[in-house]
Amino acid sequence: MKPTLFWLQSGGCGGDTMALLNAESPDIIEARNGLGLDMLYHPSFSARSSRDCAATIADIEANRITLDVLCIEGAVILGPENTGLYETIDGTPKKDIIRLLAHKARYVFAIGTCASFGGVSRACGIGAVGLQFTASEPGGFLGKDFTTQIGLPVINLPGCPVHPSVFFGTASAFLSGYHLTLNNYQAPLEYFSMLVHQGCTRNEYHEFQVEEQDFGDVGCLFFHMGCHGPLAHGPCNKFLWNNRNSKTRNGVPCFGCTEPGFPQDEPFFSTPNIVGLPLNLPDGVDRPYYLAYKGMAAAAAPARLKDRKTQV
Repeated sequence: MKPTLFWLQSGGCGGDTMALLNAESPDIIEARNGLGLDMLYHPSFSARSSRDCAATIADIEANRITLDVLCIEGAVILGPENTGLYETIDGTPKKDIIRLLAHKARYVFAIGTCASFGGVSRACGIGAVGLQFTASEPGGFLGKDFTTQIGLPVINLPGCPVHPSVFFGTASAFLSGYHLTLNNYQAPLEYFSMLVHQGCTRNEYHEFQVEEQDFGDVGCLFFHMGCHGPLAHGPCNKFLWNNRNSKTRNGVPCFGCTEPGFPQDEPFFSTPNIVGLPLNLPDGVDRPYYLAYKGMAAAAAPARLKDRKTQV
């Protein structure tokens, strides 16, 4: 039998669904056919009514339909006062539907940072949490001890939005019986062990501390412009959007959207610092050695980097 998939959108913008339309190799039709999925419901891609959706949920609850893959996009909304009535389906809080479906599924994927950690929705005062985390704290909506029908935790696929290749690759691996190793935040190391900084075309500028303080030039954006590339884990410079670009390649600082603490409290385009020294150093780097090394590196920067020209 074909594996079944039910996709439910909760609190968020729906951007992860729209990102699927960027998929090219494979595109969403090729991916569905390749995985052999029976799409029970998707709010944007299914030609089914809300009444059909409710009937499918009832069939899953009654075990008339086996649910293999549950995809939750967006944070779980608990407000007001833990009722979940800020977001309902035909009067039923979505949080109750999510709990029911999660306990019936073999695999539960948190699609995007809101579903994984609360994300932007968590910052909105509506009681938004991730499925099994709230920011970096384990627990979330389902609780830290939750496991699926086959004993797996929620598999987090953070990103704002997550790249479709990450979702397709992860789903393909698990449905083929190859359970990818997860990190401490339950995201596959296959995709979230590398830093966004790795693969960034501005790496050489970073190494020699050739910095930018405004948009438009080609130098490093970490020291002044708030770039999280050396801090955030994700394949953003490995899987390019439209097979062409990423934030840092386009001159926009990485926002760190794959990290549990996203969105951060400080401004996006400013690096928190003390006397010009960044408060947050690249992941795993020792502060005294880093500062000594960067001072020497800046003094040794090649003229071709210092004399860079604005790219048009």
